[in-house]
Amino acid sequence: MMESKELLKRVRKIELRTRKITQQIFSGQYHSAFKGRGMTFSEVREYQYGDDIRNIDWNVTARFNHPYIKVFEEERELTVMLLIDVSRSNQFGTRERFKSDLITELSAVLAFSAISNNDKVGVIFFSNKVEKFIPPKKGRTHILRIIRELVNYEPLETETNISEALRYLTNAIKKRCTTFLLSDFIDDQYEQAIRIASNKHDLVAIQVLDAGDRTLPEVGLILVRDPETGATHYLDTSDKKARESYHMWWQTQYQKSIEQFKKSGVDHVQLYTDKDYVQSLTALFKRRGA
Repeated sequence: MMESKELLKRVRKIELRTRKITQQIFSGQYHSAFKGRGMTFSEVREYQYGDDIRNIDWNVTARFNHPYIKVFEEERELTVMLLIDVSRSNQFGTRERFKSDLITELSAVLAFSAISNNDKVGVIFFSNKVEKFIPPKKGRTHILRIIRELVNYEPLETETNISEALRYLTNAIKKRCTTFLLSDFIDDQYEQAIRIASNKHDLVAIQVLDAGDRTLPEVGLILVRDPETGATHYLDTSDKKARESYHMWWQTQYQKSIEQFKKSGVDHVQLYTDKDYVQSLTALFKRRGA
């Protein structure tokens, strides 16, 4: 656990950086990308030429023997949920920073974007189980609490179960919300859960990766440890077949995740620890707002 003074200093640094990014870039983009996705019933009025016939209220129409339609309006206030993978595979980074550091910064950017639009933000931390649930609330104090938890949280488990987190979301949040799922997605057993969750909520997958995920360096015999299971064994990285086998495994996992996002109709973006995420995230928001 981090000392209080060091923790506050790090939280403040993250706040200053992410608020600046939010204010300069994402405030308008966020609004167009996520506002108006939810619609709520407003009133019933007489049908007018050009109205969508799918909105006809047949009960009222039958009662008055004249067509009436239901009028809907945009929900001006959203609930934003952050599903954050805290498993050990994110405690990895070969370039600029760990994947977990990038996830923390992205979460802060998304949270500040939400509260600047007067939306509520909630968080689910998960490994192979749901580790912590912070109910949705508004305000800077609430966001700073979320950042403190992200910076200082010590997961109870090491492995990953995305399905468990998605099932919890579906059960815990009854009203449709915008959900950002942040993970490296090194888990291929979530197809059904992501399809169910995306039918109920506006789900966006943010896949956080490191360049070192893709390939093994050629450095001879090394002792490798699976950060999630703790299993260790020696691996000869000078063996070309071993390196190719690992790369093929990773490529298969990566392709599976892309296919599952597409099948489920989930918007997604890949972000890397050694690259600036602002352009990619802005492009995602623009794509959704188009």
